[in-house]
Amino acid sequence: MRRSRLTYACLSALLVLGGWTAAGTGQATADDSPTAARPAPASDGLLRAMQRDLGLSEERAAARLAAERTATAVAPKARKAAGSAYGGSWFDARRERLTVGVTEDASPATVRRVEATGATVRTVEHTARELDAAKARIDRLRAPSGVSSWHVDPAAGTVVVNVVRGERADNDVRRFVSRARAAGPVTVRTVASAPATFAAGTVGGDPYYTGNVRCSIGFSVHGGFITAGHCGQPGAGVRGWDGSYIGTFQGSSFPDNDYAWVSVGSGWWTVPVVLGWGTVPDQLVRGSGEAPVGASVCRSGSTTHWHCGTVLAKNETVNYSQGAVRQMTKTSVCAEPGDSGGSFISGDQAQGVTSGGWGNCSGGGETWFQPVNEILGRYGLTLHTA
Repeated sequence: MRRSRLTYACLSALLVLGGWTAAGTGQATADDSPTAARPAPASDGLLRAMQRDLGLSEERAAARLAAERTATAVAPKARKAAGSAYGGSWFDARRERLTVGVTEDASPATVRRVEATGATVRTVEHTARELDAAKARIDRLRAPSGVSSWHVDPAAGTVVVNVVRGERADNDVRRFVSRARAAGPVTVRTVASAPATFAAGTVGGDPYYTGNVRCSIGFSVHGGFITAGHCGQPGAGVRGWDGSYIGTFQGSSFPDNDYAWVSVGSGWWTVPVVLGWGTVPDQLVRGSGEAPVGASVCRSGSTTHWHCGTVLAKNETVNYSQGAVRQMTKTSVCAEPGDSGGSFISGDQAQGVTSGGWGNCSGGGETWFQPVNEILGRYGLTLHTA
């Protein structure tokens, strides 16, 4: 049975929703700033999803969401306070506070300024700038298929290179790891499988289609929606869940990036909504404040619907078979073919669009998303917010 259509008191018409959101040219009703993070009560459905996927009680899930909102607001202030001593930041789920790394040469005054923002301070060996530079040098290498991805881990003070289990002894993998170690501090970890994108052939469900590919709508923007770049090329036509024409891919980038935007019309319009698929109530999008590493995040898609997990890493380079994609965020959320392009959201803040991963929602896995603010900036788009 197709999902029901929803009536919102703030809109004077029945909203025709394609994929995850309706698409079109509606007007914003509130501040569209990427840093807007207005608190809103967590729905019972969202709390239940966090209990299911993160193993939290209802009370702990609510407390964690509140702590993550605070951490998201504190992170840019703490980074500014740390200055040149900044070594990265992450959300400590056990303490429910943002942790900020500062180097050993940081002055006591610098440490006090960081602590005054509300963050916990930890001494680290390398600055974020140094680790980012090391990763940038690794980005210039050509990775074999046995190398899954690589990212900066500020808590560990290293660049983590993920190698597919069973491929570590491969000569090309060993050569890549050796060259990566020469670029800076590197730690090698093993993952279960190589990543792949989550596009799919035409099947039933509530998707959008381009050619014979099914993907999921990410977030509404003024004039259309954003999604994954591997789902379609510029000029490709898009059909909605009911087969009717939505619009056209106006911009698309894959590999190197994995983002795109589709302009819409033909009776479709945009609403600031992410579908909960009956698992949780549909979620309003109120901004795009970036959640820190360690924070909870949830994903909605046309195949596996609603699932939650945590942010594992940022600015990770993912080595797909089609080529490397950079500046990705890794999560513990599962996904499957057809979920590509769909929404990642933390609380009521848009995070990014689903790109790919490994595993499935029966046995688990990991999934990457392309951050939403990068997409908005690349195409000069404005997020549609409630």
